Amino acid sequence: MFGVIDRFEEGFAVVEMDEGGMVNAPLWRIPKEAKEGDILEFGDTVTIDARETEKRKKEVENLLKDTWVE
Repeated sequence: MFGVIDRFEEGFAVVEMDEGGMVNAPLWRIPKEAKEGDILEFGDTVTIDARETEKRKKEVENLLKDTWVE
């Protein structure tokens, strides 16, 4: 199960889940180095999927490039 960190609020990371919906994940479950935009993999533990995070960032950059072409 995967989700992307949308933002941090008091004691929670607000995560948009790939299958839809938002969850408030308690910060004690989230890796301390996590930041907005990171892709999290939820299992017995929560980990940052660095490869998927980078892939999605590049996809967004490409979409924005296509949008702002002069």
